[in-house]
Amino acid sequence: MRVIAGEYRGRPLTAVPGKGTRPTTDKVKESVFNIIGPYFDGGWVLDLYAGTGGLAIEALSRGIERAVLIDIDPKAIAVIKKNLSSLGLSRRAEVYRNDAVRALRALAKRKLPFNVVMLDPPYAQQKIAEDIARMVEYGLLAANAWVVAEHDASVSLPRRLAGCELERTATYGDTGISIYRFTAEGGE
Repeated sequence: MRVIAGEYRGRPLTAVPGKGTRPTTDKVKESVFNIIGPYFDGGWVLDLYAGTGGLAIEALSRGIERAVLIDIDPKAIAVIKKNLSSLGLSRRAEVYRNDAVRALRALAKRKLPFNVVMLDPPYAQQKIAEDIARMVEYGLLAANAWVVAEHDASVSLPRRLAGCELERTATYGDTGISIYRFTAEGGE
């Protein structure tokens, strides 16, 4: 695992030990960032099921200014902190051990609008539609924010979801990607 582009291109990332975390492959990362970027001029990224932190770190490497990384697994939190520290990114990132619902409620109190949101929950526990709806309800998406959902390839998400419009889908083996743009006009 490595950072694939930007300021930290080629730098290695540590994986979470065990089989509980499924890191996003370089091919999928490259495809996602070619669609939503590939580079950014500031803004905030939220990595709600951060795992190794690889997606948020990739966004930071490509010009996102600040990141919030959330995961419930203490091993993942330790790896995220290690990866951020090894790249000198700790001051640009906030890392929290929490479940998605409580984390989104806490972020809503801060009124932080995110420009990019990464959703890569464990395939067996996916509540992507509910997570997106909650983010919209809590005002956590900036105008024209990107929401990237990684899921099992057999999952089909709706075209419109709580003010977000499905822009692109792609399949890579057993991994599906659905990329939404927050328009605030949609509805369910």
